[in-house]
Amino acid sequence: MATIKENYLVKKRNVLNEIRSNSMTLQELRFFSIYLSKINPLDISTRIVRFPIDDFKAIMELGRINIDYMKTVTNSLLSKVVNIPTERGGYTGFQLFKCCKIDINDNAEWYIEIDAHDEALPLMFEFKDKFFSYQLWNALRLKSSNQLRMYEILKQYEKIGIRILSIEELRNLLGIDKKEYPRFDNFKNRVLDACQQALAENTDIKFTYEPYGKKGKGGKILFLKFIIQKNKDYKDQLSLDRFIEQNKEIEKELEEPEGLYNKRIKFLCEACNNEFSENEIIVLYNLMLEYLPYSIISEDLKCYDYLMHKYDEMKMRAEKTKISHRFAYLKSLIGTE
Repeated sequence: MATIKENYLVKKRNVLNEIRSNSMTLQELRFFSIYLSKINPLDISTRIVRFPIDDFKAIMELGRINIDYMKTVTNSLLSKVVNIPTERGGYTGFQLFKCCKIDINDNAEWYIEIDAHDEALPLMFEFKDKFFSYQLWNALRLKSSNQLRMYEILKQYEKIGIRILSIEELRNLLGIDKKEYPRFDNFKNRVLDACQQALAENTDIKFTYEPYGKKGKGGKILFLKFIIQKNKDYKDQLSLDRFIEQNKEIEKELEEPEGLYNKRIKFLCEACNNEFSENEIIVLYNLMLEYLPYSIISEDLKCYDYLMHKYDEMKMRAEKTKISHRFAYLKSLIGTE
């Protein structure tokens, strides 16, 4: 097990960790962790962080893009709003970042600078208590926003070793809409168990969980008890430099004929149990691009889950009424509530 030399440390205030994830994509959550690891919480003058543009593209997994699409990416970062509760039950809302600048330096090299919003500075600088920390490498191998958020939600309570959450509170912290995984068995398989495996393989903590307290009507599980332990059986500590290097290598591979688009389409075929051809899946994917928000389209796993849910919905309806043209019927479900 290799140990990395650099020790990027993410220090995050508890109040910042307890807010809903603001529909951040995996890449945006990861970027925020990288930003926090590059500032010095004791020195507010470090609030502006600069990245070479190629490093930023690798971190955000963008591949080859033009300046107009880069505006879409940076505008999405600038739109992230946090709502901090006040003592009397109200809240104060503001953006995490106030400025993204893309330009060319004196050496003719493109770069991006990002600066925290003035209102967000107390969340990132000069705090002395009510925070937790982790080494950045823990955030770099996780493959979904659910996994990264679950890591932070439990890491905050590592010293206590136990965290009890209602299902509703956990879903809010993860940023999972009420309509996603409405049945507990789906939530268990697609979120809880997937996160449990990912953290055990890739981070410095692991967890088990069990129902806690009284159940609701019909034996519905209302609360979960998480038992959090240190983990030494992770794959390795992936440095930020190596993470960026790997993503650049992947970018080159994806420029080959068997690129990102083709791999994504083949992956989505599995969501429909390989019932439809790749050309039919391309039609469905193009509909998803038209109807679904960026936060879903930007992650393969979320695209997969969305299409699988629609496919499952079609199968459920087919049990009651015969569906003669299944592909056309599935098309009609894309974008519906």
